[in-house]
Amino acid sequence: MPAPRTSAPRTTARPTAGRGTAPRTGARPTGSRTAATRSTTRPPLTPQEAQALRAVLAARAAAAPDGAAAARRTPSSGPSAARGTRGRTGRARRRRPSARRAPTRRWLPAADGRRWRVRLSLTALGLVLPVLAGLVAPGAQVPGTAAEPTDATGLALAAQSTMLDAAARYRGLEQSLAARQAELAAARAAEQSAQQQVTATRTTVGTGAAALYRSPVGARTPLVALDVHAADTAPDVLHLTAIAERAAQGLEADVVRAERAVVDLTLATRRVAVAEAALATVHAQATAVLDEVRTEVGGLRTDVAAQLAALGTGRAAAAQQEVNQRALRRWQDHLTELALAGIVPPPAAALTDPTALPAGLSPALDGAGQPVPGVAWAVAGNRPVTVLPAETVAAVSSALAQLGKPYVPGGAGPDAYDCGGLTATSWLLAGYAIPTASGDQWTHGAAVPLAQLQVGDLVFADGGDDVGIYLGEGQVVAASAAGYQVGVRPVADGVAAVRVTLPAPAQPNAALPAGTAGRGACGAPPPPVGPVSPAWGGWANGRIPITALCAIARGHALRCDAAAGYAALADAYRAAFGSPLCITDSYRSLGAQVTAFRAKPGLAAVPGTSNHGWALAVDLCGGINIAGTAQSAWMAANASRFGFVQPDWARQGGEKPEPWHWEFGHLA
Repeated sequence: MPAPRTSAPRTTARPTAGRGTAPRTGARPTGSRTAATRSTTRPPLTPQEAQALRAVLAARAAAAPDGAAAARRTPSSGPSAARGTRGRTGRARRRRPSARRAPTRRWLPAADGRRWRVRLSLTALGLVLPVLAGLVAPGAQVPGTAAEPTDATGLALAAQSTMLDAAARYRGLEQSLAARQAELAAARAAEQSAQQQVTATRTTVGTGAAALYRSPVGARTPLVALDVHAADTAPDVLHLTAIAERAAQGLEADVVRAERAVVDLTLATRRVAVAEAALATVHAQATAVLDEVRTEVGGLRTDVAAQLAALGTGRAAAAQQEVNQRALRRWQDHLTELALAGIVPPPAAALTDPTALPAGLSPALDGAGQPVPGVAWAVAGNRPVTVLPAETVAAVSSALAQLGKPYVPGGAGPDAYDCGGLTATSWLLAGYAIPTASGDQWTHGAAVPLAQLQVGDLVFADGGDDVGIYLGEGQVVAASAAGYQVGVRPVADGVAAVRVTLPAPAQPNAALPAGTAGRGACGAPPPPVGPVSPAWGGWANGRIPITALCAIARGHALRCDAAAGYAALADAYRAAFGSPLCITDSYRSLGAQVTAFRAKPGLAAVPGTSNHGWALAVDLCGGINIAGTAQSAWMAANASRFGFVQPDWARQGGEKPEPWHWEFGHLA
């Protein structure tokens, strides 16, 4: 509420609530500043921020008596204050009973300057402390401030944002790391070549010097044989002298080359040292990012991790959606049970040795009574529960948050994945960097027997070409090339497993036996022999959610493998014609099919039967739509290289020629 106008010409204006400063009145704030909107969504304080906050609170406590005295002062405490409260007519202005007004001063006496500065500092602290309080880790409360409500979903969003940002920075550092490793390899190769050159030139100089040393004096200095009384021998002596001089010059040149080779070797060695230092710097930065993620994960509340698992999940077909949701609910129920029992998942390092576990935890045992490294047991209520590392909780929750995301070969998120990309990204969000190729994940992981399989373990099938994260109850979450989505599915036969949180083996694991014949990466089915049904994912024609598709152009999308083929086709087309591939239609929802059929019943397919409704067909333009053009001839010659074919009925002379219509694969 603005301060009343006074007769004082130099009255200091008070900030209003509309400028981001809290109103200085006795009334509670209203409008958009509600308890719900004040719930913190920031990550917990770092140790440095917490120390700074404690210093601020200590300063506030030390200055509290003076601040309290200042608060007790009133405008009537001196003549200057009395003059500041009179109106222009000289009459004292009445104060409203529902609001409080701070005294207004026209001047600052020199003797009171220090005390006034203290009051201003306390006022600033009063404005800053609520902001700092919103940054305190959940469960902590700043002394002297009201407890802010906590919102698990908001905290989960904030944690996810922090983890994704760290993962993006790590991916960037991975690229820098690869570049530095290439530079180091080149520097070492140059150093080796320089060393070989030094060795070769030194050998040459040594051989020449030894030969010169062993040669007689006459051979080294033929001029000593020159005799004025034997003039006929002079030409021979002069010839031998020229030969000796050339040999000496060659030896000198060999010495110079040897010296230059030594200089080159010195420079190459320095380049190796510089490359090693650059590599060590980037490696240290990458390690620091992983440590930062583990610190974030270590402070993640169990109820927040449960909410993290439900963030961003996409839709699946009815049957698959139910399977996904049951697995998600089972995981959230487990985390809720831990939270209600007050059980906090410890860091992975605390669970590596079953004989030295944190207080309140006991070793987890397999069916044979053998301890299971990397996990523990605790008691919730009156029954034992499995306690996983905090990093495993974060990895599993992050993987479940990707349910419904589309499958894309080579995808590593955040919008689409393949099987290795999903597992690698999920564990990166937990502070562990593992390879993105599923085969490398197996060979470099700590293998565990299936009798000791635990939630969070990586489960491999098809000879290591397929991988998922174990969820318990005989299920994994994985990006499937068969279902074209991230989803929950049963564990396949003949699998093997590794535990990410255990130390990597000294020697790589032996290659797994070959999997099912004909299956590709991430469970891709064998290529069909003839026309196949275009149905996929369990959806009805035209009912596929856009989140399960991949964009190919503005307003156009296809199934993600078809989208990848289209992108390669578009690149080749641009290289051939210097212009982009022109498209008029791609995925067509059921509503769009109805509209098209009403507009062009003679051309459009019956609604619910169009291959456009499976997100596997495109209609092209820019010359491709006209038979006999260079563009249509190019498509006929090249489209199959990228998986696109023209059905017989759409070809020239077919049942219903449509030169613009192309489909991904031979569709029935």
